[in-house]
Amino acid sequence: MKRARILSVVLALLGIQLGWLMAPAYACGCGAMVPGPAARIAVSQEQSVLRWDGRQEQIVMRLTVGGDAEQAAWIMPVPHRATVRLGDPALFDQLAEAVAPVHRTRYHFWPRNGDWPFDDRHLVGDAAPPPAAAAPGVGVVGRQRLGPFDVARLTATDPAALQDWLRAHGFPLPARLKTALRPYVDRHWEYVAVRLAPGTRGTPLRGALDPLHLTFAADRPVYPMRLSRLATTPQSLGLYVLAAHRMQTRSAIGGNQPDVLFAGRVGTRQGSLGKLAAGTPYLTALTQTFPEPARISGDHELRRAATDTPVQPVVYEDELRRVAGIPAWALTVGGALAALAAAVALIVVRRARRPAVPPPPVSPPAPLG
Repeated sequence: MKRARILSVVLALLGIQLGWLMAPAYACGCGAMVPGPAARIAVSQEQSVLRWDGRQEQIVMRLTVGGDAEQAAWIMPVPHRATVRLGDPALFDQLAEAVAPVHRTRYHFWPRNGDWPFDDRHLVGDAAPPPAAAAPGVGVVGRQRLGPFDVARLTATDPAALQDWLRAHGFPLPARLKTALRPYVDRHWEYVAVRLAPGTRGTPLRGALDPLHLTFAADRPVYPMRLSRLATTPQSLGLYVLAAHRMQTRSAIGGNQPDVLFAGRVGTRQGSLGKLAAGTPYLTALTQTFPEPARISGDHELRRAATDTPVQPVVYEDELRRVAGIPAWALTVGGALAALAAAVALIVVRRARRPAVPPPPVSPPAPLG
């Protein structure tokens, strides 16, 4: 039971490092991953951090991919014009440390399985790009090369224009994704299109990619999720949110109610986390599951929670209470038995020392008349 509890907490925290999604090839939490023709790609993990200071939003994300695709395109809608740069992978290591559970010892008096005398370990032992012109209907705001990424910032008047742009670069856009993009086009959002290519020709895209850091204006924090409704398997979302206060989602957008795995102020001013948290020192770690992705109704909008009550995961390590290395229960039981034995012995001794009482004298029989 102890190991099961610890494992469940660890798995949950690994799930929010913070924001992972198990997704099909062309759908992940913040956009769409589109492989080249006759190729497959899967996003096995998506780690995301959202920072909002009241005027500007930043999203840092790192994808871990697998499959046989040598190239892929990834599309992310953004509400305003975005700037894009490479992120620091060390940020996610710092976040994992920040939300790590606190280990506390919880003592118990009576022995349990694994404690002496129910511990049998003493018997068995311990087990061991090149730039390209846009298709008609697509405006290319900017184009840049960032490490393994060819990044294009786009505007489009309709989803078909994005489809033409991707087809011109060798990445056909699935028809279902074109339909899912319609609400973003209607709201005049822009798009960040990313071409991912490995450093060596003939090498498939696998493993953790370099993080991308997006920055754009935002009057309210939003995490794009609508495209994940195309997924055919249950989805899981984990998200770190940095803001001035504890944050929560406005709704479940078709999934289970989000859970808060961590909430509290960032305790470091060092490294990438310290820099990102400057002015937004409160960290909220959210996790959510979507058993039926087709029910996802929109993007996650976040708002300030009613209170800044902290939430800290705790892993309890149960330990038998001891006194000078001896189990307290053994001392207590042994002491009680010793006291009982002493009391019995005292009673026996006192009875042995008590003077014998002579029997009463026997009267002679009366004479017969």
